[in-house]
Amino acid sequence: MKTMKKYILMFMVGCLGLMTSCIGDLDTMPLDDNNLVSEKVYSSKEGYMGVLAKCYASLILTGQQGGDGGDGDLEGANEGYSGYTRLLFYLQEQCTDNFLMPSSSNGLRNCLNLNWNATTSVVTWTYQRLYMSIAYCNEFLRECTPEKMQERGVWNDMSADYLNYRAEARFIRAYCYSMLCDLYGNVPIIDESVGVKDVPVQRTRKDVFEYAERELKSILGENGSTDELLKKSRQNEYGRVDEVAAWFLLARLYLNAEVYTGEARYADCLTYADKIIQGGDYPLASDYRHIFLADNETCSEIIWPLVQDGDHAQSSAGTNFYVKAFVNGPMDELYQTGVGSRGWGNVRSKTTLVDAFDPADVAFDANDTWGNGKNDKRAQFMTALTAEDGTPQTKETWDANLAMTSTFTCGYGYIKWRNVNKNDDPADEAYTSIDWPMFRTADAYLMAAEAILREGGDRNKALGYVNEVRMRAYMSDDYGSNAVSGKIADGDLTLDFILDERQRELASECVRRTDLIRYGKFTKGYNWDWKNGERLGGDVDDKYNLFPIPESELTNNPTLEQNDGY
Repeated sequence: MKTMKKYILMFMVGCLGLMTSCIGDLDTMPLDDNNLVSEKVYSSKEGYMGVLAKCYASLILTGQQGGDGGDGDLEGANEGYSGYTRLLFYLQEQCTDNFLMPSSSNGLRNCLNLNWNATTSVVTWTYQRLYMSIAYCNEFLRECTPEKMQERGVWNDMSADYLNYRAEARFIRAYCYSMLCDLYGNVPIIDESVGVKDVPVQRTRKDVFEYAERELKSILGENGSTDELLKKSRQNEYGRVDEVAAWFLLARLYLNAEVYTGEARYADCLTYADKIIQGGDYPLASDYRHIFLADNETCSEIIWPLVQDGDHAQSSAGTNFYVKAFVNGPMDELYQTGVGSRGWGNVRSKTTLVDAFDPADVAFDANDTWGNGKNDKRAQFMTALTAEDGTPQTKETWDANLAMTSTFTCGYGYIKWRNVNKNDDPADEAYTSIDWPMFRTADAYLMAAEAILREGGDRNKALGYVNEVRMRAYMSDDYGSNAVSGKIADGDLTLDFILDERQRELASECVRRTDLIRYGKFTKGYNWDWKNGERLGGDVDDKYNLFPIPESELTNNPTLEQNDGY
């Protein structure tokens, strides 16, 4: 692991020990100034950086001790289940055509069948987790002012950098609001100016969208702001955001603006996606598989990583979940998983994900565990397991009652996440050291191509963008010596092809639900395994395009109104 990554993690964990161990019932209410951290935290620059670190860490860690140590961030929540990136899997992948996790605990079966409600645990915890991160950002912004830093005697140490720090906190807050907009729609907007005794006012989905948009443009200096700006591209430390992250988030907001606000903004999406692509500071990795390994801090295309480490950032969420839930002990006998026999093996690919790839690329070869012989290197499936009776498994052999055996050998595993480095050496067998790629450049290419087609723009440009992603996936043309090119012809390029390409490229990266909703295919007209509780799927009520405001929030803030249909 790189020295910089280790330094950031050790600094983060050391500073977090000064912070309150547990946030109770968030209830979308502003928290008391002294509820999050003690005054002694702000006695040094390092203390301020610790609070900023917590703003980042709240999206990847689960508590103060690590390893599900019983000191979780959300009081009353299962610490492992309530990690943010793990929650996103349930809300963005489990309910789509990508993955199956048959457990019924904490509302997982509700997510699989698309029949959640306002008391579903994982729906509630995601809402609370996002507002908790917002609360940390607001806390930092309230305390990181010239007046307070001068009072505390840290101004000389902070004056040169504090405006950049504030911009980073505002970015993280804007990201959280973008996700609240996407998942829940009409929610309160709470910033650092909202008082402790103020009752937050619920805003429309469009208001939330526009708030995130304004914040991002402000920290980019695009609305006349000249002070609280993100650092320029590649000018920040690893693990912290720069201006390219804001470009990416704006592109994603604009790609989905028609869903969020009723107004299409595809030209704006293309503008910001193009800035990422043409800027060239985060080029596509030479090998797709390198993005999901334990040494992916060396990967060129990850714009915003959430830093994870087997020694200093342990939990049952984060990328630890994306390895252990996707593999089991027998798989480690077939290829190097990097977690030994510690895999849980309770996530499997749905048939629709398997069918998105050429069947010739799907099979796992024990003599070619990296899939070098495949054309599309993204087709990373485990097909070599046998059932308890010794018969080979196929994608058609899922138990009709969805009752997986205790050894979890049914169906096809998905194995693109590996806790090893590029040399196939394990990073750590207890917990993973894979950084979570929040934003990466391949997504910008596909967003740009989709925006062009929806705008009726330059098809040749869109084709070039899609083919860039596909050449890398096939390691053909400019990316390798594969005789089979990943390129497609203009006649193959359609919006539906891009949706399928996003599934192949981004499976398990927690954008699938959002993509299907944008295409009008989430609730009606397109079905997959166990949607609506049926083996072959069935249509569901359109209310499921949004998650409900959690019942606990409605109880504690009676001014909130529930989403339609709930």
